[in-house]
Amino acid sequence: MTIRFTTAAAFLALASAPALAQTAWDMPTPYGDSVFHTQNITAFADDVRAATDGSLEITVHSAGSLFAHGQIKDSVRRGLAPIGEILMSQLVNENPVFGVDSIPFLAASYDEARALWDASRDEVATALAGQGLTLLFSVPWPGQSLFLREEVTEPAQLQGISFRAYNNATERMAQLLGMVPTQVEAGDIPTAFSTGRIAAMITSPSTGVSSQAWDYTSHYIDTQAWLPKNMVFVNTRAFETLSEAEQAAVLAAAEAAEARGWEMSAAETAERIAGLEEGGMVVMQPSEALSAKLAEVGEIMIGEWLEQAGDVGAVIVARYRDE
Repeated sequence: MTIRFTTAAAFLALASAPALAQTAWDMPTPYGDSVFHTQNITAFADDVRAATDGSLEITVHSAGSLFAHGQIKDSVRRGLAPIGEILMSQLVNENPVFGVDSIPFLAASYDEARALWDASRDEVATALAGQGLTLLFSVPWPGQSLFLREEVTEPAQLQGISFRAYNNATERMAQLLGMVPTQVEAGDIPTAFSTGRIAAMITSPSTGVSSQAWDYTSHYIDTQAWLPKNMVFVNTRAFETLSEAEQAAVLAAAEAAEARGWEMSAAETAERIAGLEEGGMVVMQPSEALSAKLAEVGEIMIGEWLEQAGDVGAVIVARYRDE
């Protein structure tokens, strides 16, 4: 017997299902099969299947094929799907805590991002729990770094440069650096550079390679300004209807997926930066002067985030800095 959680009524059906019934979960994810996040989640689903001898089957629906990215969280919360993955900062308008990993220059390396996640995980889990969701694991994207059409070593060189902004944080960062924020959709980036609408952007080396950034930029400054994370969560009611053994299998697979995913992300970073070099880009570290300016901007933006996040945010930042 196969039970597929697609409505709230399905949850009730599980409670009366025979002990030997197979539980089938549909899992919507926003990214394609070639993306390492999706590959990691597929391995997570395989681990769950193996650990439960097939009594819990998770089918991954990638690339927004089941629900669009913006619909995934509410679909899981409402019980239309029992489990899902989203970009954590997508929920920042609901609660500032979801944006802690996207504050520029707060955590600008994998080690710092790991410490920040350790410092904020409980608060993120609590925020999800208030919506009937249980956090399973989180994995970062490669760090966001600067792509420019010329070498920049002094902050003054950024003054007046048109900069691609794609959310409030990148727009604010551009303003603080003296750049001119310009809204450009991802698909329009090459055209925007070629027509002169923008002369700089901040994005991951993965996006840089996939969009062949060497065709319209020449320099990559490895700032790793922030490492935004995807998170995987489950409908708490669905999770609690599993047997104790199945719950333990899910949690163990989640722990393994988080460790594996962080390793995959770091490997992706190294591989994609090498790809930028192969494409002909100059890869460089920020100069001392530029690093100082970026840190200054980061402190301003951390302070602005703390005003929104209040006491919870203060606890997270203090805990992170203690670590």
